[in-house]
Amino acid sequence: MERTVFGEDHEAFRKTFRAFLEAEVVPVFDEWFAAGQAPRDFYYKLGELGVFGIEVPEEYGGAGEESFKYQAVVYEEVARAGVALGGSGVHVGLCLPYLKAYASEEQRRRWLPGFVTGEIMFAIAMTEPGTGSDLAGMKTTATLSEDGTHYVLNGAKTFITGGVHADRVIVCARTAPPREDDRRYGISLLVVDTKSEGYTVGRKLDKLGLRTSDTAELSFVDVRVPVEDRLGEENRGFAYLGQNLPQERLGIALGAYSQAKAAVRFAAEYVRERTVFGKTVASFQNTKFELAACQSEVDAIEAVVDRALQALDDKKLTAADAASAKLFCTETAARVIDRCLQLHGGYGYINEYPIARLYADNRVTRIYGGTSEVMKMIIAKDMGL
Repeated sequence: MERTVFGEDHEAFRKTFRAFLEAEVVPVFDEWFAAGQAPRDFYYKLGELGVFGIEVPEEYGGAGEESFKYQAVVYEEVARAGVALGGSGVHVGLCLPYLKAYASEEQRRRWLPGFVTGEIMFAIAMTEPGTGSDLAGMKTTATLSEDGTHYVLNGAKTFITGGVHADRVIVCARTAPPREDDRRYGISLLVVDTKSEGYTVGRKLDKLGLRTSDTAELSFVDVRVPVEDRLGEENRGFAYLGQNLPQERLGIALGAYSQAKAAVRFAAEYVRERTVFGKTVASFQNTKFELAACQSEVDAIEAVVDRALQALDDKKLTAADAASAKLFCTETAARVIDRCLQLHGGYGYINEYPIARLYADNRVTRIYGGTSEVMKMIIAKDMGL
């Protein structure tokens, strides 16, 4: 079916971005995969292309677009090419909404021009060892100095995508104890300079998938953070985090859809070329049926993400809508990718083939941004259950 969610400008961007990936990423991606991260200078190329500045207001060097559809194109083209772009997705998809919504004018002028060019790469640090989905249980603290000029940050974070290369990290920390009737109270967002004394990047985590994303552990020992680097109001951080979750979860749903669509493409190409018993794998009825079933599921995912994407642009995407989209898209994509890997036989298990990397990369979509179980709780609550 013809898609109507994208316009001419989106498709022109798609063409440009696809050519960029084929020229700048595909030829060297195996090196990135082996190294476990994209090189830092690659982000300057993304900045030069304009990818980081699409949704940044023009006065700070961006294009001033409000639509999330350009980022949807990025998700689709990255998966289609069988590559990954390190921590760039977190830089734009997770961090930019906080900067646009809560940064002061002075902060925007300090940070956004560098954000656009890739000179200031951002990451966000929420998860802590032992807390997982329970963000209200975080132990990292930020104590205001007696003279009120700075916070003293202490604690640790884990699973921080982009944590190795980041220049600034939005750290969620307790600036006040929780209240008896509200354990979410007391969390603030601090934009921490990674060059600060006492700030340490620990292990770069060895992950099952997303191997080119520099995911790290971070620790803070008496890190001084100027009050001018607090994002938004003190003690309101948890509310800020919740307001961006629908877009974050839609982004994960879009990523899963893009992976499933790419998996079908990779499998179809493979079975046309691979021969067994003197015939192409594509000629067997089972192959045709499997790929037909996968394509129908991809069509269903596409309908869900396109509807949710339009709702986001129209500012009508609710938390329950996003949870439903994430749950359906990630669970369905997992089935599709697994079946497409099966059609590759033993080669599907070899990282040289993009289907193997897709399989590993996709698994985390049912965990981060809220697990599938958490999504079900949100949906059930919206149903009045």
